[in-house]
Amino acid sequence: MLVAHPTFYSPQKKHAITHSIIPLTKGGKQLAQRLTTLLPGSTVITSQGNIHRTLAQAWKDHDSLICIMATGIVVRSIAPLLQDKTVDPAVVVCDEQGHFAVSLLSGHLGGGNALAQKVANLLGGQAVITTASDVLGLTALDIWCRDMGFTVTDKQGLTRVMAKLVNTGSVTLYSEYPLPPFPPDIMLSKTPDTADLLVSCRTDQDRGAVLLYPKALVAGIGCNRNTPAEEISEALDHACRTHELARESVRNLASIDLKNDEPGLLAFAHAQNLPLDFYSPDQLNQVEGVAASAAVLRATGAKAVAEPAAILSSGNGPLLVQKMKFPNVTVAIAEICQPCTLPTTLMT
Repeated sequence: MLVAHPTFYSPQKKHAITHSIIPLTKGGKQLAQRLTTLLPGSTVITSQGNIHRTLAQAWKDHDSLICIMATGIVVRSIAPLLQDKTVDPAVVVCDEQGHFAVSLLSGHLGGGNALAQKVANLLGGQAVITTASDVLGLTALDIWCRDMGFTVTDKQGLTRVMAKLVNTGSVTLYSEYPLPPFPPDIMLSKTPDTADLLVSCRTDQDRGAVLLYPKALVAGIGCNRNTPAEEISEALDHACRTHELARESVRNLASIDLKNDEPGLLAFAHAQNLPLDFYSPDQLNQVEGVAASAAVLRATGAKAVAEPAAILSSGNGPLLVQKMKFPNVTVAIAEICQPCTLPTTLMT
């Protein structure tokens, strides 16, 4: 097997999880000071006369809010701020004695349930968690999908499947890729037609199952100098639509190392949070069976860029999209044959 080691560029930025602890009473402030010494990444924020404004600012600035006050005050204050569980911060409410830590909002994806349990453990109190899957000891499908790296665009559909899991105790799944061991309440389906969940990178599925898009595609990109990011984005969108592939399944981009300072390509990768692999002409020229171009060879020293870069970055996977030429961009897409590896979070 041909192995190439690319120069790697990642636009992803990690940040430390931050918690705002917001007390209201004198006793709440004492508990907040105690908690901030126990909980890394936490900051005590005191209200300056307007608790609604204080909570609204903390909502924007922090990953989670730990409110030491009555639940009713919190509910009324955050109601106008609610957007979606994928973006709302976690909200945990504590009484000023630390007896209870209530997971009020974003219990799964936002980490509210885990935070409530952690706060309760630190204070010697009781976590109050009401999400049905946790109470029943069932898999939280939204968390499982996130940990597996699956993108779900049909959020209402996933909610329906989660309801079925709670009501019946199991759901069915069909995958076009090998999967690591998964929870026992997710049952393997022999056919996609009978599945509640379908793991695929293809959009041409009309089977009633909720699609889970794995990171199974690599987009090889060739482009002229100073090609705008928007033009690269449109070319990739067009290639995915034409071949009925999910843009959400694109794991990363790949190109020739001559493009490692290309502004439009780097801007596009950054905007889409897509890592970039770069390969030398010698590495690209080792890939056989790709469409060669005399013009590309003269300009870059590589017989081709998009196709071999995609193949190398995918681990020598098959080409699903042979190079498509646009005025300033060339796109090819290769498939990662085993994209679903066991996440670290599921190994412990």
